Amino acid sequence: MARKPTSKAAKTGGGAKQARKVTVVARRPSSSGGGGSRSSSSSTAQDSMGDAFIKLLQSPLVAELVAVAATAALASLAEHGFTSGREGSRGSRAGKAVKEAGKAAAAAVGRRLSNEIEEIRNAAKESKGGARA
Repeated sequence: MARKPTSKAAKTGGGAKQARKVTVVARRPSSSGGGGSRSSSSSTAQDSMGDAFIKLLQSPLVAELVAVAATAALASLAEHGFTSGREGSRGSRAGKAVKEAGKAAAAAVGRRLSNEIEEIRNAAKESKGGARA
């Protein structure tokens, strides 16, 4: 929201725009005292967790899950749009469509993850069985 001009600005420029200086200060945790300080080992652990999370997001499985969710949501939206008719207001129909699309996406991701986990379990059983023989 725009701020109201001050009395000084109203006197000088009649509401004309004036250049404002903004100072940005970055806060860094202090190395001594205080509860907000971090040791170098916890900082390193957080960096490695961040790197692991980034690698997870870049993995093919995550990309495939996003694609599955998007496809399911799009299919749900298309189905809802073609079969909904003229009931209710447009806003409530759109809200219902989005809610159903979210449910469809979550269900599709759940099915895909359960399939992946089942394949991993089967591969683990086969590797254990093959090692004993």
